[in-house]
Amino acid sequence: MKKLKNEKEWVKKAITLGMAYGEKRGVVEFEPTDSAALKLEYIYRLLVHDKVIQPLPEDQVSQQSIQHKLAIWASKQP
Repeated sequence: MKKLKNEKEWVKKAITLGMAYGEKRGVVEFEPTDSAALKLEYIYRLLVHDKVIQPLPEDQVSQQSIQHKLAIWASKQP
């Protein structure tokens, strides 16, 4: 797994885009007290469910791999 340049910034953008995506669909309402890890996992599961991104093999799902996958997704958004 090769790191993206500025991956931390892409992860932050992925959280912002993912929260907007989930709230626009009307399936989630994030609370200010929700942790970044919780948000990332929910966004990942939602995008996989909607077939927006390819799922990771279940034995490879970790916080780090979810962050990387969502950073790649965010980097490809307009």
